Amino acid sequence: MKYPLDLRRAVMLAITCALMHGGIAQSASKTATGTGVARAGPVKGVQADAADAAAQAGSAGMTDDTAGLDATADLHADASGSTQGDVSDLMQLIHDGGLVEMRTTYNGGYGASLFFHAQSMTYYVALFQDKHFWRVIRTSDQTRAEAIYAGFARQTAQLAEVEIRRAQLQAQKASIERVINESQVRAQRLQADIEVARAQEAKVADYQRQTQDETLALRDEKEKAQAQLRQLQQQVLQLQHQAESGLPGNR
Repeated sequence: MKYPLDLRRAVMLAITCALMHGGIAQSASKTATGTGVARAGPVKGVQADAADAAAQAGSAGMTDDTAGLDATADLHADASGSTQGDVSDLMQLIHDGGLVEMRTTYNGGYGASLFFHAQSMTYYVALFQDKHFWRVIRTSDQTRAEAIYAGFARQTAQLAEVEIRRAQLQAQKASIERVINESQVRAQRLQADIEVARAQEAKVADYQRQTQDETLALRDEKEKAQAQLRQLQQQVLQLQHQAESGLPGNR
């Protein structure tokens, strides 16, 4: 069957468009798949960067002990969460008695310890507060373990400065309060003595006035008695003269 030329051209154009649309869809699908891979790539890159950074931090040494230790701990925590794991491992080893305590430094409520696990030839460096582990670093490098321990020991001294100063101030405050209490007790005792003295002075003053009044009264009574005595003596003499009047020898 023969078709007109225009009809055949229309059919060919429709087939061509359909083939082109299918190719574009396949290309878009490949592009979307490639984008997904590209998005998944950076996750692996972060893990690799963290691992490389941890390795570099371990091999570069510690020029600044505190900063180096913080960076190492952060890398461990971010990369695999091994800081908490090391704490748990250390506590279990201590509980099992599988560690040798090589060094320990105390400053106030803070402390740093260096432990050695002979079976695995591993060193554990711990920073703790009030017997609670705060940070734990695990390494098989003795030199690095000693350096971390020295850094932790210095850190305990820095952390304990405020605590030690607080203890000193508390002791000074307690000493001042004891002196205040003793001074208050002494003041109360002196006040009591003064009140007793004042009361006694008032009694003495009253007694003195009373005694003075009695003395004056007694003096008056004495003078009156003496006057009466003299009068009676004169009367007795007169009566005696009268009684002896006319007798020999009477003058």
